Amino acid sequence: MNFCSQCGHKVSLRIPAGDNRERHVCDHCGSIHYQNPRIVAGCLPVHGHQVLLCKRAIEPRYGLWTLPAGFMENGESTEEAALRETLEEARAEVVLRKLYTVSSILHVNQVQMIYLADLPEAHFGSSEETLETRLFSEDEIPWDELAFPTIRNALRFFFADRAETSPSFPLRHLALSPGHEELLLES
Repeated sequence: MNFCSQCGHKVSLRIPAGDNRERHVCDHCGSIHYQNPRIVAGCLPVHGHQVLLCKRAIEPRYGLWTLPAGFMENGESTEEAALRETLEEARAEVVLRKLYTVSSILHVNQVQMIYLADLPEAHFGSSEETLETRLFSEDEIPWDELAFPTIRNALRFFFADRAETSPSFPLRHLALSPGHEELLLES
């Protein structure tokens, strides 16, 4: 950031009085411009014994598989964002079960929230953001072609939890940084 969005003057990176982090502060009007993590919301859609994945038609990670997810919009809840992204990317209507994974992706200032969801009908399709959508059983997952470590983690947790005698699908919290994409900080 170079200029203040309030008055248009130059900003400097400094620690404001009473704060503990560097912020962009306007040299003219004193406005403090906070930059906070972006929220990504999505679903892990389950139909019978299969999960729905989308092959990305956009960067980053064009051509790789992912769960339907994307950036939350102002004025919507995380649940609404997850449902909207699933409809936009996979043309699928799902029923949310519960929040399943929360991943703090430290190196890109994002928090990803994936909901476990039921896909009652096997109705889905491609979109502008998706080359292909497909249901996969556990042994068909293209593990080497998954777009993001957070997606790999969510799928691994799901299949491990589902294999338990009494599946409970506990909420998983993770903190990820480069080189530690699968560090589990579960609570």
